[in-house]
Amino acid sequence: MASMSDPAITVNGEPRSLAGVPAWTSTLDWLRGIGLTGAKEGCAEGECGACSVLVARPAADGARWTAVNACLVPALTLDGQEVVTSEGLGTPDALHPVQREMAERGGSQCGYCTPGFVCSMAAEYYRPSRGDGFDLHAIAGNLCRCTGYRPIKDAAEALGAPPADDPLLARLRDPAPAPVPTRVDGFARPADLAEALTLVRERPDATVVAGGTDWGVEVNLRGARPSYVVAVDRLPELRAFTADERGLEIGAALTLSEAEAALDGRVPMLDEVFDLFASRLIRNSATIGGNLATASPIGDLAPALMALDAEVVLASADGDRSVPVADYFTGYRETVRRPDELIRAVRVPLPVAGISAFHKIAKRRFDDISSVAVGVAIEVTDGVVAAARIGLGGVAATPVRARATEAALEGRPWSGETVRTAAEVLRGEGTPMDDHRASAAYRAAMLGNSLLRLWEEAA
Repeated sequence: MASMSDPAITVNGEPRSLAGVPAWTSTLDWLRGIGLTGAKEGCAEGECGACSVLVARPAADGARWTAVNACLVPALTLDGQEVVTSEGLGTPDALHPVQREMAERGGSQCGYCTPGFVCSMAAEYYRPSRGDGFDLHAIAGNLCRCTGYRPIKDAAEALGAPPADDPLLARLRDPAPAPVPTRVDGFARPADLAEALTLVRERPDATVVAGGTDWGVEVNLRGARPSYVVAVDRLPELRAFTADERGLEIGAALTLSEAEAALDGRVPMLDEVFDLFASRLIRNSATIGGNLATASPIGDLAPALMALDAEVVLASADGDRSVPVADYFTGYRETVRRPDELIRAVRVPLPVAGISAFHKIAKRRFDDISSVAVGVAIEVTDGVVAAARIGLGGVAATPVRARATEAALEGRPWSGETVRTAAEVLRGEGTPMDDHRASAAYRAAMLGNSLLRLWEEAA
């Protein structure tokens, strides 16, 4: 365990000091700086996976190896944690099973992307209850320009279960390292929420970081160099999950992968969001709270949460307050959250509507930014629309509720005629614009089509 003033990460079983590392230095840059050059920088924004490494994360019965984009994770946020790089998986004389299958089946050509693929595959290899199967979505965040992917797929599907004496498997029987409080120049990991709230009140200039999947891009591509960073990703008060008959409360610092596992299918619309939200690598770091805090008009979660009538729970030294997600955004990347507040959780009321869907329109089905995102939840009673909630992304400066369309649905028969009429109203919602992702006319057309698609799917 590292101390408050002597941060370190255990890398491939060896403690490595973080002394003197600036708050904005990525784990990738730090690893390469200490001579571990297997992980590569391909895109610097989490799309290529060449920088993938393994981090020991908490699991119900011990730990779990989780693949993350090292180019986006600030090194200091891993103080006290355990990391395994491609160098730590095996050696030329004793290849790891993943490395061996990649070599034997031609899964590596130029080799630039291979260490990242190997780490993402290793995370799936050690996934509890995997058996002999392999979920190819585990490598959806890894790109290869040479192989055409077939030999990589062959390598993945050839992997059996880890042998019982595998040391990386044995490691998972013990708990993951607990988060440690960290205070160094320009960076703090508070011990609890109270300390975090004190910090953000005392330092209104502080940049609050959780998964780093958005902020890391600002650092890498736009040269962001914050004066002070407060890491909140491991605060226990932000990582709780509770459920009762009235609703669910999802901790803001739960990653999307963790939230998906905790929800366990309770909210079908969010399952649809998770499937389309970036890649597994990103979802292993990106948090519920972070996606709302960035206030992007094309964030995937906000439209779905609006349709679910969800609330954002904001915490400050003065206590909590709840704000409907529909009222949370005030302008382009602006919200009602004050500088001295943190997002503590998101609340989703239960039961959810009987008819719901999330539609994401993008240039690629997976691992892409939305041109348009639509969340729809409709409750029908005795053939009549009793309630309708529709959230939209990508058609205004903020995510918005389609209130005129909701009014065109509520109190009317749930029929093709009603839906077609409402779809015309939906095409006029928001203020879509022309940009490199889509034209305003295309966005408007997709809005109407999304409601027609819901009708067809629900029929």
